[in-house]
Amino acid sequence: MSDCIILGVESSCDDTSAAVVKNGRQVLSNIIASQIPIHQKYGGVVPEIASRSHVEALLPVIDEAIKQAGVQKNDLSAVAVTYGPGLVGALLVGLSGAKSLAWSLDLPLIGVNHLEGHVYGNFLSHPDLEPPFLALVVSGGHTSLLAVPDYETFQTIGQTRDDAAGEAFDKVARVMGLPYPGGPEIDRLSKAGDKTAIAFPRALADAPYDFSFSGLKSAVINYLHHDRQTGHVTPPADVAASFQAAVVDVLVEKTLRAAADHGFETVVMAGGVSANSALREALAAETKRRGLRFLYPSPLYCTDNAAMIACRGHYLFQQGKTSDWRLNAVPGLALGKL
Repeated sequence: MSDCIILGVESSCDDTSAAVVKNGRQVLSNIIASQIPIHQKYGGVVPEIASRSHVEALLPVIDEAIKQAGVQKNDLSAVAVTYGPGLVGALLVGLSGAKSLAWSLDLPLIGVNHLEGHVYGNFLSHPDLEPPFLALVVSGGHTSLLAVPDYETFQTIGQTRDDAAGEAFDKVARVMGLPYPGGPEIDRLSKAGDKTAIAFPRALADAPYDFSFSGLKSAVINYLHHDRQTGHVTPPADVAASFQAAVVDVLVEKTLRAAADHGFETVVMAGGVSANSALREALAAETKRRGLRFLYPSPLYCTDNAAMIACRGHYLFQQGKTSDWRLNAVPGLALGKL
């Protein structure tokens, strides 16, 4: 049986990425062109600038991915591309490039849900991982608990009712005057702080699996404003550590509750916030205490990347789930939707 070689394309936000993955789990190349330096001066992603940067970077990134993989274009089995969720302009750039390449090479096109791709990043870091498992997806735009009983099913158990965890990190970091992206900066600053210094709220104690970070974000911002108005100076590291602990405590509690209630013995984490050291340490300790297996991707597969898209595309391709040329960007694409 010949190898299945998938070219993945990812452009949902501010990273332009292309990757070549062999047989679903062997990464031959994974090229990422980051726009962080471009957006830092604005304190966040500017959608129009992101789209234009994708236009400039996409073809060189695809060419480099194929070159580094050591394959020829006619070796490819299919082209997988993110079609949602994400910024509509950014998604359209990746879609247009992937469609053009697939059309010119007479290859199948595979539309991939970006969030499902994040979950599949775990397969790249842990080749022995198999469903079923519980997935905690934590990113700038999403915070969800998913039951993954097999390779094709993503059942939402719980999700955020307002701000995502990553969004709260970035907004609090901005008010604190920390550089973009704010999440890693808060994680770094927290290491020097006292996480018990400030009693920030833990929201939605009455909802077993849902999350809410809007109230926590507002509480932190109000605390910072009060500090400035009164001239009181709380060490920024204490603010960062106390805020981060409030987020981590809720994520860990609800994840473990969902695992126990639904009988999962394996818990995986995915998304940009899964790189947070405090969250990793807390979940690792608590899952070990309960005899559960806990996995998370390597840092490279936590942030947006095309290898995870190609991995997800491989399993869709094996199921015969390809897309036609009418595939369009779906900025608000939900989990589990094809």
